[in-house]
Amino acid sequence: MQTVHEHPQQKTPALRAGYKLLLIAVAVAGLLGVFLLYTNPQFMITMADQLWACF
Repeated sequence: MQTVHEHPQQKTPALRAGYKLLLIAVAVAGLLGVFLLYTNPQFMITMADQLWACF
C-alpha cells in the first residue's frame, strides 16, 4: 500500500510580506494605545495607586 505525501504549499514572498506588514501594524497600534493611556493623568494615578498597594 502506497501513501501519498502531500507537500504543504510554499508561502509566496508577497504573502510573507503581508504577514510582516500586518504584524508591524498590530505592534504599532498596541504601542500607540499604551502611549495614549500614559498621557491620561487619571490612568497614571490609578496605576501608581495599584503599584503602591502591592507593597
